[in-house]
Amino acid sequence: MAAKLSIRGFLGAAIGTLMLGAIAQPASAVEISQHVLKDSAEVNAILLKGRIDDGDTFDLQVYIAGLPKSAWVSFVEAGHFDAGTAYATFDLHTFGDMKPYVYKTTDFGKTWTALAPADGSMKGYAHVVREDPVEARILYVGTELGVWISLDGGRQWAQYKGGDLPNVAVRDLVVHPRDGSLVLGTHGRGIWIVDDMTPLRALSEEMLARDAAFVPAQPTVQRLLASGGWGWGDAMFEAPNPPGAAQIAYYQKKRHIFGDFKLEVLGSDGQLLTTLPTSKRRGLSRAAWSMRVKPPRVPPAATIAFGASQGPRVLPGTYTVKMTKDKAVLETKLEIVADPRSKHTPEDRKAQFDLAMKLYGMLGDMTFAVERINALRADLDARAAKLPAGDALAARLRKASADLDVLRQKIVATKEGGMITGEERLREYLTDL
Repeated sequence: MAAKLSIRGFLGAAIGTLMLGAIAQPASAVEISQHVLKDSAEVNAILLKGRIDDGDTFDLQVYIAGLPKSAWVSFVEAGHFDAGTAYATFDLHTFGDMKPYVYKTTDFGKTWTALAPADGSMKGYAHVVREDPVEARILYVGTELGVWISLDGGRQWAQYKGGDLPNVAVRDLVVHPRDGSLVLGTHGRGIWIVDDMTPLRALSEEMLARDAAFVPAQPTVQRLLASGGWGWGDAMFEAPNPPGAAQIAYYQKKRHIFGDFKLEVLGSDGQLLTTLPTSKRRGLSRAAWSMRVKPPRVPPAATIAFGASQGPRVLPGTYTVKMTKDKAVLETKLEIVADPRSKHTPEDRKAQFDLAMKLYGMLGDMTFAVERINALRADLDARAAKLPAGDALAARLRKASADLDVLRQKIVATKEGGMITGEERLREYLTDL
């Protein structure tokens, strides 16, 4: 079966835009202002060399094999790479047909190819189709039941299920030209943003054939730390902030079963900064690095050192991520850039980091000293306990232990409550810095 698609539009000469929309019908056309196309090359691709009459109207007759008649033209997308390429989606749900109809042409509409066969994986009638602006082989389709992505030009499709996105109608979507994020406009579930499609673009057939590989990503922005605001309750919607950690994407062809599997982050000097937890499942995975060194060692005390619960933030720069998968070792570079809103100079950042690492080292030295004090006290008390109660040596041992405890109490708090009880010592002051 072939449906004859008759499109009638209006070319507004004053603003140079084309208002396009149509219903595929056996003969007549319906004028609908559905999409606005602003670029002449885009107009040419969408019209598929349709003729524009002197009266500022155009008519275009297209025959699409396999498309039932009376299908609503829900979306038309001009290809970003080839002038003769365009995509279109059609909607027949008002006739009880819930199947997706997605088509592609590469010859200005002379022939059309179905991208969503009836026995395929895509579900729900189609609302929108988009071609990735960077990789022509990547396509996105929004249907009544979610988002479907193809990495091979429409031969295979997979539903996107990340971020708790429900099976919701996606009426429109766009790939942000600057951030590379996929922005979804849904019916009834708000706007969803899938951050950074760069890893998806890197999933070529050559990469998918490897046992394991790092997936490229955009440079990580080390955002300014901020807190505060008001507790609005449910009176105002606030979306979560972007992740404060660097996201490291990697791919595994099969689930990891045998041997070591770890991710390590190394500084520019080759020193190990941290080891990250890994996922053994196959496919794409992400590991998050806080962009901090390990938390410092803190002397044991009666209070919690919240200020030392995390290490200092590393400086912007290039770091090495090493994957050890059994006997295979892979490496990639991770670039960290400063927040563009920050007014601090690189010299300011370096001075702050150097001071933080100096305090970091002092806490380590303090921990070593307190641990030695505790060990000596335990040894003195144990020896004194073995001697008779009135023994002079036992008294001297207990006095030495008490003197060491006086020294320890000058370094760490021995009472709970912190500033409430006034029990703050060198450890507490230092960790607050």
